[in-house]
Amino acid sequence: MSTTGTPTTTGDLSELPDMLAPELIADPYRGYGRLREQAPVLRASFMGAGLTWMVTRYADVHAVLGDPKFVNNPASVPGMQVPNPVEKLMESFGLSEEDARFLGENILSSDPPDHARLRKLVSRAFTVRRVGELRPRVEEITSGLLDGLAAGSEPVDLVERFCYPLPITVICELVGIPEADRPAWRDWGRAMVSMDPKRMPPALHGMVASVQALIEVRRSAPGDDLLTALIRAHDDGDRLSDEELTTFVVTLVMAGHETTAHLLGNSVAALLAHPDQLALLGERPELWPTAVNELVRCCGTALLTGLRYAAEDVRLGDVLIKAGESVSPILVAANFDPRQYTDPDRLDVTRQPVGRGEGHVGFGHGAHYCLGAALARQEAEVALHALFDRFPRLALAVPESELVWQPVPGSRRLERLPVTLR
Repeated sequence: MSTTGTPTTTGDLSELPDMLAPELIADPYRGYGRLREQAPVLRASFMGAGLTWMVTRYADVHAVLGDPKFVNNPASVPGMQVPNPVEKLMESFGLSEEDARFLGENILSSDPPDHARLRKLVSRAFTVRRVGELRPRVEEITSGLLDGLAAGSEPVDLVERFCYPLPITVICELVGIPEADRPAWRDWGRAMVSMDPKRMPPALHGMVASVQALIEVRRSAPGDDLLTALIRAHDDGDRLSDEELTTFVVTLVMAGHETTAHLLGNSVAALLAHPDQLALLGERPELWPTAVNELVRCCGTALLTGLRYAAEDVRLGDVLIKAGESVSPILVAANFDPRQYTDPDRLDVTRQPVGRGEGHVGFGHGAHYCLGAALARQEAEVALHALFDRFPRLALAVPESELVWQPVPGSRRLERLPVTLR
């Protein structure tokens, strides 16, 4: 990876920071932190699919995410034919154009007016009130999983036995996916994040077929679940098409359990590495909501967002982003920016947000702010509080240096989290 800090618009890809660089995948905190201090905006190679502008500092990341002049779909750039590097990536993963549309053409990649329409139709299921109503069930699922841990042998892989089962159960119950189908969804999710071209196509086929079959079932036998509500949802006569329904459910289940599962795993590892902060939470359990906000800042699964595209010429500091050029907002670099946070590398469960809102960009910002953020926060608060309350002597079963992180670009995920409970 290049150590030069001068932004450039040209040059050999080998001379530019590469988001697939082993050192960035192995240690994204230091790696992206070094890039942040070299320059606020710099050219980078985007996973072998071309050039992008990497935006690393909090103020600029926040500005890009909130600025409607940056769009998610390159087709939204007026008057230009902008190549979509995601299509090239989909091909490299072995996905056909027909399959890829269920991943590439969703609420995450849409722009106004389509995005506003889709978000309005589906957001009613994620209101604060609706999420609050789910809390007793989240607590019940958590308690049952902890009972299972207590009854088993040690050491325990917390990722396998706790961090994954909780969010996949919650999101599948919310959507209405039958219990018998949930192990398959978990396997499909793991196959999709593996980026293995042999595993991804059959996994995506399985998810799409499962949702399409479930839509037909819910049309004839409605249930008390999100899918039934989405089938019925309408606004001024507008409804979701079957393809939109399928795409949204696939996106929601994938995003709703993978990111939360690894937020839980990352958070447990971080708290065990900071026993003073864990002890403080034991003494002051009312701090758990604040702690979760800090853990999202420090330990979030997503290190960067999908690409944004300049719909017109936009200047970020001294750099001119030309219409049609792509930008990669680096969340992990922004969330550790010393210009925004005092002592940003320190985990502080008492840290209060700076300015309005959460004070970080762990869930994004602007029109594409994470739809399930409130649910993810609630699951993390319930799960972490209950876990450490039930097992106050919980400890790593291996040295911290032996924890294995998955080599997934743009993401921070533990392969396993072996712990002892007593």
